[in-house]
Amino acid sequence: MEVEEVWRAVRRERLGVAAMLEQLSPQEWREPSLCAGWTVREVAAHLTMQDRIGPLSPLREVIRARGNFNRMADQTARRLARQPTAKLVSDLRDLAESRRMGFTMRPAEALLDMLTHSQDIALPLGRVYPLPIEASRVAAERVWGMTFPFLARWRLRGFRLVATDIEWSRGRGAEVRGPIGAMLLLLAGRRASLSQLSGTGAAALAARLG
Repeated sequence: MEVEEVWRAVRRERLGVAAMLEQLSPQEWREPSLCAGWTVREVAAHLTMQDRIGPLSPLREVIRARGNFNRMADQTARRLARQPTAKLVSDLRDLAESRRMGFTMRPAEALLDMLTHSQDIALPLGRVYPLPIEASRVAAERVWGMTFPFLARWRLRGFRLVATDIEWSRGRGAEVRGPIGAMLLLLAGRRASLSQLSGTGAAALAARLG
């Protein structure tokens, strides 16, 4: 995908996730997400953070979190999550056209964030939110190349990942096959995709990931 196509995909996902959030009941907003320690509300709040990033705001937030990036993300999401539900949905929808990013981010990472967190919300609620195939391949390729925070190549060493619905494969070793959306979640550290995987290495991979 060209850069413009990636941004169009980001826009579609922001609007799509906003529409899904708008349908949730008050109880569903309080349910645990796939992100450890976060409810659906905190994940939704996290997705609205991008438009609040200015030249110095990440530095200020990191200082406030005593230099810990994960603590910064957690504190910011929890603070934003105190806003009304309708405001979180509105903020995400308003963000659809934005191309503002953190200092070191790439457009593919904005896409990765939306695709992964859409499933962090949908899967534990038993809702179906389809992942677009080509966009998922772009996001999976980006995760594979990252060293922080996912370390996917290290966690999945000894396995060859093969997508079954689009041409994509990475790694060496026992073969693990599945849809590219499941591969993306696996690369991003979500065990929820393990049930969609097959191949000679699937059982061994599940055992390794616990």
